[in-house]
Amino acid sequence: MGKPTSADLKLGLATGPVLFACQQFPEMNAMIMRRFSLPGDVDRARQYVLQSDGVQQTTYLAQRYCHEAVREISKLRPSPERDALIQLSEIVLTRDK
Repeated sequence: MGKPTSADLKLGLATGPVLFACQQFPEMNAMIMRRFSLPGDVDRARQYVLQSDGVQQTTYLAQRYCHEAVREISKLRPSPERDALIQLSEIVLTRDK
């Protein structure tokens, strides 16, 4: 989602796509617990993410939260600040990095 491939995995972080992929590939639990520290963990986890629908599920979840944010922000009285918050919510979904 706009980050270099495997950057978070190399830092030992389990992001949304990894956690969703773990639902389809439970063997990822051990890699997550050891923070992808063994040789081959990062590459193996990346392959599981690519084989899963983790990225799609994460994108869908982000869209849901952004749409909910816009709905709530829209209840505020019209102002440049309100418009900026709405625009920021849209940018979050369409950013490249």
